[in-house]
Amino acid sequence: MISQEIKRLYSRILQYIFITGLLVFQASCSGSPDSIGDTGSIIPPEPDPENYICYRPGGVIVIDGILNESDWEAVPWTDNFVDIEGDAKPQPDFRTRAKMLWDDSYLYVAAELEEPHIWATLRQRDTVIFYDNDFEIFIDPDGDTHTYYELEVNAYSTPWDLLLIKPYRDGGPAVNNWDINGLKVGTDIKGTINDPSDIDQGWSVEIAIPLQVLKECNRTGLPKAGDQWRIDFSRVEWRTIIENGKYKKEINPATGKPYPENNWVWSPQGRINMHMPEMWGYLQFSDIRAGTGTESFVSDSDKDEKWALRMVYYAETEYYKKFSCYAPDLKSLGLGKEDFTKTGSLPLIKATQNTFESYLPHEKGKQGWIIFQDGRIVQTGRFSREK
Repeated sequence: MISQEIKRLYSRILQYIFITGLLVFQASCSGSPDSIGDTGSIIPPEPDPENYICYRPGGVIVIDGILNESDWEAVPWTDNFVDIEGDAKPQPDFRTRAKMLWDDSYLYVAAELEEPHIWATLRQRDTVIFYDNDFEIFIDPDGDTHTYYELEVNAYSTPWDLLLIKPYRDGGPAVNNWDINGLKVGTDIKGTINDPSDIDQGWSVEIAIPLQVLKECNRTGLPKAGDQWRIDFSRVEWRTIIENGKYKKEINPATGKPYPENNWVWSPQGRINMHMPEMWGYLQFSDIRAGTGTESFVSDSDKDEKWALRMVYYAETEYYKKFSCYAPDLKSLGLGKEDFTKTGSLPLIKATQNTFESYLPHEKGKQGWIIFQDGRIVQTGRFSREK
């Protein structure tokens, strides 16, 4: 008798918990169409990424930081770096620019950094190199914004190489113990290092990254002519003072901590966050030998479709922060036809409380694309949830 009463009471408690939970879930997802606020503050402006044609060297590239090979002289510099936020901030104090080449074994990157006061402290690999002034490379070979590479180098040629499973914003860890086997780094100091008594010209860095390593995160393997990878460069520059004959980071008296570092980049992010691979520039591989000809950049024919899905991702991410669930349609996100004038159709959404996917149907002459709640974007019909 007592046992039956306990069972009935337990059943009623479970029903109450279920109904209460259901009501809470429904309430949490009952936001009005404009409940996530102004999408203009949530969705960054559509990027206009930089691009670079990467030619082949005709001779050997010696990785010593001295860019005196004829192949380097034959290829153009990138545009000068700008602030990471783009036009929203002033131009950098010092010029930074880069070049690229490739052959069957390596992707070569060279950079030139103007710097009147060259300093560095870190000499051990895989320390946090951006605590010094540094030069950084970010590479996403297949452009899905997941499983990408980061490499940082200071004026001592000390590298920090790491693999990102997914961006930090999407919960991705950094695999810090991962190394680029066969990496070559060289720097050339035009002046002195850690000597405040003089004025330096700057430093240059030369890097060779084995393609056998980079292909690990590329579904199509080694690059070939015509392929395009997403890539970006960043320069970290700290405010310093000279104290007792040594360089020291300038302290903000309001916080008692060093002033935030400057971030100067090739292709701006629009925000202070280098881990937005959808904003990075394009690297296009060419079989033309450096100095013997040129080719034109081929614009990504699916960029409008990808950006349409990225807009949904930004809005869904904000919606989830507010309501602990994902929105089932564009209207709930405050998005409409006027936001997708460049695509032939509107994004479709499938959502549960903790997952969503948004996709664009195939159009004639176009391939379909799909984006998941973790930001990964891939072609429809050619993907799995796991790489």
